[in-house]
Amino acid sequence: MQENIQSGSVDIDIKAGIATITFYHPAHNALPGPVLSQLEGAIRVAGDDNSVKVVILQSAGERAFCAGASFDELVSIEDANNGKHFFMGFANVINAMRKCPKFIIVRVQGKAVGGGVGLCAAADYCIATKWASIKLSELAIGIGPFVVGPAIERKMGASAMTHLAINATEWKTAHWAQEKGLFNEVFDSIEQLDAYVAHLSQQLSGFNPEAMRELKRAFWEGTEHWDALLEARAAISGSLVLSSYTKQAIERFKHKAE
Repeated sequence: MQENIQSGSVDIDIKAGIATITFYHPAHNALPGPVLSQLEGAIRVAGDDNSVKVVILQSAGERAFCAGASFDELVSIEDANNGKHFFMGFANVINAMRKCPKFIIVRVQGKAVGGGVGLCAAADYCIATKWASIKLSELAIGIGPFVVGPAIERKMGASAMTHLAINATEWKTAHWAQEKGLFNEVFDSIEQLDAYVAHLSQQLSGFNPEAMRELKRAFWEGTEHWDALLEARAAISGSLVLSSYTKQAIERFKHKAE
C-alpha cells in the first residue's frame, strides 16, 4: 500500500487569539518529512504572531490522531545522513513546540503511535477521548523511540517511558495514559473533547500573555540542551533504520496494513 508522502497537509487558522494547526495524511495521519516540515513551520508562525495567545494542535479525521513515521519514507532511506535528516523532522517539531512562547493544547481524538505520542508529550496541555490508545512501536521495527523519548520521559516519567518503549506491540488505554500524566483530560466523545478544547482555549486567550510566556519558560526549564540532544538521538535512529531487520520488519507491517 503506497502512502504517497506528498499528499499530506498542514493548515493554520487564526481567530480571536487562537491559532488552530491541523495536520492530515491519508495513511492514518502519518508524518512524512514534508508534513513534519510544514508542521514545524506552522508552530513557529503561531509562536511569532503577537495576535496569537494560545495554540491548538490537532489532526483531521476521527479514528487516528497520528500514526507516527511514514513507513514508505523509512524503508526508502539509503544512508545514515538521510536517516538522520528524516528523524530531525520529529526533533524539529518537538523543539518548535518546546520553544513556542504560547501554550500548546494538543487535541487527541484517536490512536497515537510513535511520533504521535511524542506530539502528545510535547504539549503543554493534552486533551483526549477514551479512544486515544497509545503505543511506541519503534523497537518492534528495529529502531527505538530515541527522538521522542526525552519528551515522553519528561511528561510521564522514566518508568512509564520504559514500559512503553519495551512493550512495543501492546496498546495502552487513554485512561492509562492519563494516570501516567500524558493526558490531562479524557472524554467519552469527540463532541465533549471539542467542547472542552474550545472552553480552555477561549479561557486562556483572555489571560495575561506575558504571564503565560513566563510560565511556559518555567515549565520547560532544564530542556535547553534538547537541540543537541535530539539531534544526537536522530543520528542514532537514522543509523538503525538502515539495518536489514528494520527493512524487513517495516515490509511486514506494511503488508499487514494492506
